[in-house]
Amino acid sequence: MIIKKFQANTETEAIMLAKEELGKDAIVMNIKTISPKGFYKIFKKPLVEITAAVDDNASYKNEKPKTAPSYPVQRKNTNPDIIYDDEPDQLTFKTSAPAITEPSAIEAKLNNLQSLLEKQMLEKEKENQEKTDDKAEKNNNLAFIQLVYNQLVTNEVDEKYANQIIAEIECNLKKDASLDNILASIYQKIILKLGQPKTIELNVDQKPKFIFFIGPTGVGKTTTIAKIASKFKVNEKAKVAFLTADTYRIAAVEQLRTYANILGVPLKVIYSPEEMKQARDEFSDYDIIFVDTAGRSHRSKEQRDDVETLINTIPEEEREIYLVLSATTKYVDLIKITEAYSEIVNYNLIFTKLDETSTIGNLLNIRMLTNAPLSYATFGQNVPDDISRVDAQNIAKQLLRGQ
Repeated sequence: MIIKKFQANTETEAIMLAKEELGKDAIVMNIKTISPKGFYKIFKKPLVEITAAVDDNASYKNEKPKTAPSYPVQRKNTNPDIIYDDEPDQLTFKTSAPAITEPSAIEAKLNNLQSLLEKQMLEKEKENQEKTDDKAEKNNNLAFIQLVYNQLVTNEVDEKYANQIIAEIECNLKKDASLDNILASIYQKIILKLGQPKTIELNVDQKPKFIFFIGPTGVGKTTTIAKIASKFKVNEKAKVAFLTADTYRIAAVEQLRTYANILGVPLKVIYSPEEMKQARDEFSDYDIIFVDTAGRSHRSKEQRDDVETLINTIPEEEREIYLVLSATTKYVDLIKITEAYSEIVNYNLIFTKLDETSTIGNLLNIRMLTNAPLSYATFGQNVPDDISRVDAQNIAKQLLRGQ
């Protein structure tokens, strides 16, 4: 049997070449398209290559002469059933080779093979489409998460904490999560990070509770005291008293005195820790005593020590400390302030002046930095209004949507 390959621009031309050379009894065994290679392949058209065969007993138009070629090609014959002719692409089988399958049977097998290949190609295309859809959905989710991240950073959430929130969400995010589910997960995560607000409660054992307000000057400690005290006086009918250790600013004492007169509560000025101890005995039958401290520089250890000494005159079980911060203060300064005061005592957080800023990312930043509970937020100068306990849900919405 003689097998040869023929190439042409079309299948018909290749078959004609095979018939012309091998004769009308030639059988097409295989057809394939050969794509051009190399740098200039875009300028070349693909060729059609067919493999044709003919029984060596059949007439062969271009039969070669029996004489050996001028330059014989030496081949190592490892198969006794194959005789190599002089042409590199021509093989001659011994007459003892198995009978050749009829063309109709070959065509049937090729058709079956084609059907199988088409089925496999369709399955592969379907699998690739599913992968493409999954990849597209994943890319959409990643793009959406990036938008949320950018929104948090725009609202001045520290990149470290924004990344932490996103990473925790992605770890638990389902593969087929919708955009609504992603947003809801981030929203809930922020609420959890903010935590439940820690607000002031009256002692159940009837002992007086001393509430210390500490923090830098100018953040609104005195006004905040008046707002909270008026709530207890009016709403809780509590017995309230004011103490002030802010003797550095006469205006601060007079401001608190004005609030005391309006509310009808006593005010005592404290100049030393000893006077603080005396005030504890003097107001032993009161429900709650609000203590205004002087605004101290967080950079001065001596001034911080004065505040610590004053606070320690009251037993831990009878006191609470609230660090008052302004939402307008730069984050880098808030870090230094909170770190300085954390060396003194544990504290809760009050943020003032939310009405004076368009970004509230610092509330989340300081909460995550210090792990100190958030308590109250103020948003104006009106007493007793313009104050509320921290609303984690509202803060989360503002962080995600902006002002």
